[in-house]
Amino acid sequence: MDIYLVDGTYELFRHFYAMPTHTNDRGEEVAATRGVLNSIAGMLESGITHVGVATDHVIESFRNNLWPGYKTGEGVDPRLLSQFPLLEEALRAMGVVVWPMVELEADDALAGAAASLLKLAKVGRIYICTPDKDLAQCVRDDRIVQLDRRARTVRNEEGVKEKFGVPPSSIADYLALVGDDADGYPGLEGWGEKSTSAVLGIYKHLEDIPPRAEDWKIQPRSAPRLAEVLRTNFKLALLFRNLATLRTKEPNISSRFSEICKRLDDAQLVERIAKIHASQRPKSETKRSNRSKRMPN
Repeated sequence: MDIYLVDGTYELFRHFYAMPTHTNDRGEEVAATRGVLNSIAGMLESGITHVGVATDHVIESFRNNLWPGYKTGEGVDPRLLSQFPLLEEALRAMGVVVWPMVELEADDALAGAAASLLKLAKVGRIYICTPDKDLAQCVRDDRIVQLDRRARTVRNEEGVKEKFGVPPSSIADYLALVGDDADGYPGLEGWGEKSTSAVLGIYKHLEDIPPRAEDWKIQPRSAPRLAEVLRTNFKLALLFRNLATLRTKEPNISSRFSEICKRLDDAQLVERIAKIHASQRPKSETKRSNRSKRMPN
């Protein structure tokens, strides 16, 4: 069986800014939640049977204590933030596994789930459904891959090397040097994508880069200056790598769904999910159900 791990935070943000607003009779903004649920329903209708969704129940995490500039919920539209609990509740009611993260982040949950599922022989391919570059560190051969559902592209280990110039095991080191604007840390001065790919393509990890540029096996532009910046800011680079490194602790793994869909002003979603569950029911169970209907009282 194949497993699909979805970044619920990314999906909620994406739908919030892509869809027209919709306020229900309680005065709640629900359009993004409806968008994500219908997107997940579409995955299930396509024949996907095993889905897990991770969300940032709280935007801040332990990383905010490590770096003051790390991303926070400041400036995020309250109408978007208010939909996280609603989305999580709706996903559970739909029958989808959901991991709402508080101390760690949604990315950590996806990484932890992928690492745990990789150990199971019955699991075929694991799709991490997000374009976020930090999740590239989780890719393993053709077994754990990144799926960008918008672009409809799949990136395996060779794809990661082609995109970043380094293997998945070096992605955290790569981000430590180039930085990650989305997460709020800048990387090291002068270290761009090309120079970082060139150097880490040879040395793989920060500790393995010789401190003197004349000892490097490759000489990117401004190599002496890059070496000096890395020597001077080596501890900072290690801190940024720590921020970029995803934690792989395994995340903890209805009748309310129609009620929630009513709250979302989306009654049709109830019928879609009912049909999906019916189509996935074992044939033996369906036969027993039909026989019971024919039995006299």
